[in-house]
This record gives sequence, structure tokens and C-alpha cells, in this order.
Amino acid sequence: MNASVKRLEETGIALRDAMVQQDWTAISVLDTQCRQVVEAAMNEPREDESAIRRHLQELTIIYRELVGACKAEQSRVKGELIHINHSQHRAKVYKLFG
Repeated sequence: MNASVKRLEETGIALRDAMVQQDWTAISVLDTQCRQVVEAAMNEPREDESAIRRHLQELTIIYRELVGACKAEQSRVKGELIHINHSQHRAKVYKLFG
């Protein structure tokens, strides 16, 4: 396994682990790292093109899952913010009439 394939594999594993743990800070760092690894893999001579293709496909799947996780987290946070906003509004009304 050449260095590009190994880096693609390691980055994919780390990205998936961070996604499972919902470690958004790590995901941000790994996203940048992933872009660099993919760019390096594309610029290096392709000794094992099928392995590179396979790992790129795996990264595509991980990113699809990551987009879904981000949308779910965004929805969850949106719900929390709406709840907080309503609670604050109710507290103001209560103080006004209380």
C-alpha cells in the first residue's frame, strides 16, 4: 500500500470516528486534512489506482453521512434555539403581567 492510499484510509477512519463521537472540532480539522490528502493523492503518481479509487469512494460515502449528521445536528440546535426563544418570550410576558 503506497503512502497516498494509507493517508486516505487513515483520514477516512479518523473522520468516521469523529463523526460517530460528534466531535465537530475534530471534523473541521479532519475536513481540511482530508482535502489536502485527496489533493496530494491526485498529484502523486498512481501506482495503485484501484485502491485510491476505492478509498475516494469510501470518503464520498463518509461525507454523505457527515452531511446527514450535520443536517440533523442543525435541526436539533434550531429546535433548542426556538425553545429558548419561546421560553424567554414567556418569561418577559410573565414579568410584564406578574
